[in-house]
Amino acid sequence: MRPMPLAPASRPPRRRGFTLVEVLVALTIMAVLSAMAWRGIDGIVRARDISQAQLDRSLRLNTVMAQWEQDLTAVQDSAAAPALAFDGATLRLVRRAGGGLQLVAWSLQGSQWLRWTGPVVTRAADLQESWMRSQQLLGNEPGQLLLLEGVSAVQVEFFRGNSWSNAQSSGDLQPAEAGASAPQREQPPGGVRLVLVVDGLRLTRDLALAPQMP
Repeated sequence: MRPMPLAPASRPPRRRGFTLVEVLVALTIMAVLSAMAWRGIDGIVRARDISQAQLDRSLRLNTVMAQWEQDLTAVQDSAAAPALAFDGATLRLVRRAGGGLQLVAWSLQGSQWLRWTGPVVTRAADLQESWMRSQQLLGNEPGQLLLLEGVSAVQVEFFRGNSWSNAQSSGDLQPAEAGASAPQREQPPGGVRLVLVVDGLRLTRDLALAPQMP
């Protein structure tokens, strides 16, 4: 009886690996996808930062306008100094504060809008001294506060005689008191209009003032 021939041993399946070209193509695709993903993330971060900066700017502007209105609503007419005066760059006002009177100056220096406050005083001579100091501000004095940057223009108008007029023009004089020897003073305006140009945006804010008691 002839022996059966043995079947050849089965060879394990040959595993085919990636060629160098395929690896390079895969790496290139992954690099492109990574770059696109990074650009997308970077764009999201930039948009978030811009939005946050705009929000912070808006909040700061609202805070500044609240301080502006607070100063104006506390304006007090005084024989020692004008209640309100604007010279084209600086608005000076006398307001009630802490049991006395305080001089406040809102001034534009370069592109910075600054607010300076003098001490609270109870004597006319001290208020007049604060008024003189406010005309020589350099921007680095004690009590000087930086409010906004990027301000290109500040305009102020007063409401007098049922209409808005240039704050630098003369206003109505107060009625003279009987027997008074002092020169007549201008009546405080009935309202103040602020036109502020900051970062190319024009902002207008009107505020009515309470009548001053004689």
